[in-house]
Amino acid sequence: MTRLGDLERAVMDVLWALPATSDGVTVREVADALDGRELAYTTVMTVLDRLAGKGMVQREREGRAWRYRPAATREAHIAQLMLDALDLGGSRDAALVRFARSVTGTEADVLRAALGAEAGLTDRAGSTDQTGVTHRAGVTDRVEDPRPAGPALDEATDR
Repeated sequence: MTRLGDLERAVMDVLWALPATSDGVTVREVADALDGRELAYTTVMTVLDRLAGKGMVQREREGRAWRYRPAATREAHIAQLMLDALDLGGSRDAALVRFARSVTGTEADVLRAALGAEAGLTDRAGSTDQTGVTHRAGVTDRVEDPRPAGPALDEATDR
């Protein structure tokens, strides 16, 4: 998935702000929503055309104009960017562990709930042992680093 430039992201922000039931917006409506940027109509039209070519927006003919709407939600786009980043090389496991260690407690709770739902776990009650690890249906909330401990490996992974 292609990363977006500043102007493309601003245009997508306008589209992502549309209600889910919207039938889309015209180039003029997007240009008006970007009023602080002083952009020419043709500039906005070119950006929308390029976003359509990248598969980021869908468009539908309305008379002589096009109506544009996002092809996917902002959340779907961000999730795809994260998956693409994992494909950049190196160890996916190590990258996931580093990510898991960097999230806040609330974010970790959201991830646990999503992973639990994905795994089909319905038992939300759990028990916490002396180490602070919560056990639910045979799953623990602790993320173990799959790499052996040692400065040489950690140093190589940090590069």
